[in-house]
Amino acid sequence: MKSHYKFRALLFPIFGALASCGGGDGGGMAGGGGGGGGSTGWRPGVFLPSSTYDALCASPRPGTSDRRGTVTDQNNWLRSWSNELYLWYGEIQDRDPSLSTTPAYFDLMRTTATTPSGQDKDKFHFTYDTDVWEQLSQGGVSAGYGAEFALLASRPPRHIVVAYTEAGSPAAAVFQRGDEILQVDGADAVNGATQQIVDTLNAGLFPDNTGENHTFMVRNTAGATRSVTIASANITHVPVPIVTTFDSGQVGYIQFNDHIATAETPLRNAIAQLDTANVTDLILDLRYNGGGYLDMASELAYMIANPTLTSGQTFERIVFNDKNPSRNPVTGESLTPTPFYSTTQGFQGPSGVALPTLSLNSVYIITGPGTCSASESIINSLRGVTVKVYLIGSTTCGKPYGFYPTDNCGTTYFTIQFRGENAANFGDYTDGFSPANTQGVRGTVVPGCSVADDFTHALGDAAEGRIAAALSFRASNNQTCPVASGSSEPRVSKSSFGMRDDSNLAVSKPAARLNRIVRNIN
Repeated sequence: MKSHYKFRALLFPIFGALASCGGGDGGGMAGGGGGGGGSTGWRPGVFLPSSTYDALCASPRPGTSDRRGTVTDQNNWLRSWSNELYLWYGEIQDRDPSLSTTPAYFDLMRTTATTPSGQDKDKFHFTYDTDVWEQLSQGGVSAGYGAEFALLASRPPRHIVVAYTEAGSPAAAVFQRGDEILQVDGADAVNGATQQIVDTLNAGLFPDNTGENHTFMVRNTAGATRSVTIASANITHVPVPIVTTFDSGQVGYIQFNDHIATAETPLRNAIAQLDTANVTDLILDLRYNGGGYLDMASELAYMIANPTLTSGQTFERIVFNDKNPSRNPVTGESLTPTPFYSTTQGFQGPSGVALPTLSLNSVYIITGPGTCSASESIINSLRGVTVKVYLIGSTTCGKPYGFYPTDNCGTTYFTIQFRGENAANFGDYTDGFSPANTQGVRGTVVPGCSVADDFTHALGDAAEGRIAAALSFRASNNQTCPVASGSSEPRVSKSSFGMRDDSNLAVSKPAARLNRIVRNIN
């Protein structure tokens, strides 16, 4: 498997603001890659190795290994690559690669099956411009305002609010948590239902480039309205913005938003800080964490748990399609489980540095529909070694899958290539993890409380609804919960503003920040 850069497998969900990402519907394809026959060279069910078409590009990039090719060559590569690595390759409908553009052809190469709850089986099929992906995955940098939006009602009358802002970002100067978006560049964000309005909302909420100016009419939690104009910029995401303690220092709290490379040191420092403070319990806030590097999730899980439970145990093992039962088809190595890492893995600093640990037998995790992929791996893998996990919030996104981001001709492709399973061989949570008293449709049930996101209080505030519920649940003798209220706030994306029901979406993040990523460092 070729690559133009070092791979780290991803464990995020990917259904956020897909400015430059693939997505869309389509029947998929279960074959691909030329093979002769017919006027286009396409023979259904006949696949040449993807390496036959590797780096054959309609527009070769200077200074790379790209060679002069055609769009059909690019699609043939996608067809064969998907047939080799897609977890459900047998559920893809084979299609003539000469009849589509790239990367639109990629949208067809996925299953159209659904989960027991009726959601798409594959909700996580997307692309990124390679330069943009490398910038985001390695440095946490992307174009935007530094605001994350929550869609509380997906169809008119819509309800879009600011979930949080990145410290020091343009958004931090004009938005506050809980601000409701009423208009975007004059377009009605609440009741507007035309395609033109939808396009305006998308362009304003999810700017593709830096230096774009957009005007918002917002209403704060006290009911006052104001107009703000904001310019997009390169935003550096802060993966661990809050570390504090509650209940006279007994309970540690960490807000963890992104499993990106820059999170390794602040996570280690956060655990060390709480260890020094001698906390006896931890509230880990993953409500907006869409995932990222699996090794990062393993490090954090180790730092939380009692080492007697994690020592020598599997954090997660990855399972590829039935063509690859014992070998990793990307690295060529024998499949071995990811352990609970007790040392740093060298994301941005030295590897092999001993990690601190809180040595806990239980943990309280705040969740929402934006809790996805690598974040769900933390939940699943801790449960797999009998750490008591309590969920406070709402049902997670349901992504036990991951992939190796793979570049070809300047586009990085993300296709589901493996499923993750814990030490107890469990990995079937495609409808997410749900607090035990969740009402209506539920995923895999976990002890805890269904609690709505509280936009009237700041994150890290002991009075914020989900944090308060976690503290109360911990303190009560019989682990009592408030009345269940944890509805799933859909993720705002560029396709979220139509008339369809997007209740499976969650707080907005770029697709690349909603995944499970596995590393292949050569």
